[in-house]
Amino acid sequence: MTEPSGETAPEAPEDVDQADVEQDAEEQDAEDRADVDREDAAPSAEVTEAAASGEAAEPSESADASKEAAPEQSEAQAELAAQRELRARIEARKAEKSGPVASGSKLKGAAADLLAAVRAVEGGSASGGAFYAPAPEPPRAPRPPEATVRPAAPAAPPAPTAGALAGVREVLARGGAPEALAGQVTAALGEQAAEALAGDPWQLLAVAGVRPEQADGFARALLGDACGPDDPRRAVALTVWLLDRAALRGHTALTLDEVAAGLARHGVPDPQEAVGTAVSEGAVLLFQEEDAEDAAPEEDEEGAEPGAGAGSDEGPAEPPLLGLDRYALAEESLADGLARLARTVTAEEWDGDELERAVGGHGLVLHTGGEAARAEPLALAAAARERGLRVLVTVHDAGRVGEEERAAGTTVPLAALLSGTAGPGRDEEGGLALDLLVVLDAPQLDVEAGAMLVEALPDGCRLVLSGDPDVLGSAGPGAVFAGALAARVCPRVASRRPDPGPLGELVSGIGIGELNQVEAPGKEVVIVPVRDAGEAVHRTVQLVADSVPRAFGLAPEQTRVITVGHGGSAGTRALNAALKQRLNPGPGRFGGYDPGDRVAYAPAPGRTVTGTVLGADAEGLRLGTGEGELVVPKERVGSALRHGWALTAHQAAGGRWPAVVVVLPGDAAPGLSRPWVYTAFGRAERHLSVVHGVDQALPRSVAEVLAPERTTRLRPLLTGLLAAPGEE
Repeated sequence: MTEPSGETAPEAPEDVDQADVEQDAEEQDAEDRADVDREDAAPSAEVTEAAASGEAAEPSESADASKEAAPEQSEAQAELAAQRELRARIEARKAEKSGPVASGSKLKGAAADLLAAVRAVEGGSASGGAFYAPAPEPPRAPRPPEATVRPAAPAAPPAPTAGALAGVREVLARGGAPEALAGQVTAALGEQAAEALAGDPWQLLAVAGVRPEQADGFARALLGDACGPDDPRRAVALTVWLLDRAALRGHTALTLDEVAAGLARHGVPDPQEAVGTAVSEGAVLLFQEEDAEDAAPEEDEEGAEPGAGAGSDEGPAEPPLLGLDRYALAEESLADGLARLARTVTAEEWDGDELERAVGGHGLVLHTGGEAARAEPLALAAAARERGLRVLVTVHDAGRVGEEERAAGTTVPLAALLSGTAGPGRDEEGGLALDLLVVLDAPQLDVEAGAMLVEALPDGCRLVLSGDPDVLGSAGPGAVFAGALAARVCPRVASRRPDPGPLGELVSGIGIGELNQVEAPGKEVVIVPVRDAGEAVHRTVQLVADSVPRAFGLAPEQTRVITVGHGGSAGTRALNAALKQRLNPGPGRFGGYDPGDRVAYAPAPGRTVTGTVLGADAEGLRLGTGEGELVVPKERVGSALRHGWALTAHQAAGGRWPAVVVVLPGDAAPGLSRPWVYTAFGRAERHLSVVHGVDQALPRSVAEVLAPERTTRLRPLLTGLLAAPGEE
């Protein structure tokens, strides 16, 4: 123990009780006695060293002589001598404690360093200002991994019972519909599908691919004269069907006028009344979004009253919308989640580029740019990891996850993250154990996937949505990235990094509406003119199987073919049939597929997973994909699987391949637009071949044809939640 000295020493009390002094002395004697006993029990360092070195092993002769000359003591004398020796040791211990402390003899660690620094200043070898210099900030250690809970994979829906299927088959047969639809009808309407279908035949429209005229014929066969065009059941079913069809085109809602016009085209006598019936029965929802700009009308310079101007007669800025509850709830949940993330982050000042500074101070940041700009959010993720944050990058296409990233778990496919098969898992409260999530390919995020993702992020987590706003939107309904950009409620960082090379120059020109001729000394871009669809298929097979491998040393599986649609004489079906015959001929012994076939699997509407057939077993067809091996159930092989050497541009969005062949036969012209051409041409990394048969329709579509805007509610929802007062 070191006594305080100098000005910091406490003053002694003036009045001290003698009993307290005696008690303290006894306690101190007991402590000192215990110290001496410990010293007696433990050998001294000198004795230990001597024993270890072999020195002083024999007692000296003088010691032996004094021992022999000493008279023998009685027990009482020996005890008295021992007490004297003990008291002498106690006094020596007290004197040692009250004496000065030699520098470095007793102090250790920071105390010894401080004492040495004080004496260095006293001796003049150091400056006293060193005590006031700020200590260097130690690097932040990575946060220790927290215990996470990975949720179990969602259970597959139970298979319909034999009784339910039999009942549905009986109703379908009475109405003249194919009994093969029984499984789809039961999956759409549930175990009571037979009763529901018999009472409302137009519910057959819930099955994908059924047209209104087919449902009308089915209803007439079941109900006879009891049904007609003005049947309320028909009006409700057609309203829902129109909104379902709109979702396939990316809309989460439609205006009242659009729905009424659609009902009129299908012979509904009073469309407005039909819409009212659908709303009153709860089949669809009616929304009236209020624009923040019109919430507080301003007075004009003459002092006119609010609402007296011309704007008061124009009605609400946003027209009434109709939507299905499925997409309405997802869109509202997404908006609420984005607003929560924007509000719960503690703002910090981060050093670095514009993107890093924006992310440091905000919970939600949008980043735009082309293919080369992907390096910026990746650099942000690396810098955030160095700060000790828990960071994850997610991408749309599993094929874009590198081997090192997959092994380290730093980048995962979005679908795997949402399903819980990859990523950091969940914390005890059910949220993803993350401090920063970077979403690449954000334009491919549909409203339901976006809602699931945002709901899984905990309060205080930062979210960066990054992508190219010029590519085609998501295959599913919604416009998450476009809606967030249009709302203007969070920082938007636009990259200035151009895409390099002839391919980058070509795609950048398309983005601004110009189809330029670019110099391609390395044959990066090749135009192959064709006269008809048959020649287009022939030249495509030749390019994939011979020309591209010979010129660039690429295997055929490293080339992807992209065309406008599945049907037609040069659609994906025709192209895949020709490519299979050349690249992997076989009898198609597994439901039309052979090991080695390239395939495109749609596990859910709007999502495509590409892979290669590995084989088949009792469970189904086994595929090797970028997400690992998966099994396509036997009953889904016919409906959810296609050959995948050729894809549509929507299926290819988010992916990249060393070589791409874009096929544009003459009948493809109506399907072309600037975003389609931008997306298809931008999938190539090293080489692009354009099988060109549309003549001037290609430059015209790039210059004039834009993708139709999607009708969604995300922008007004975000504006209402996050826009500052008076912000436009």
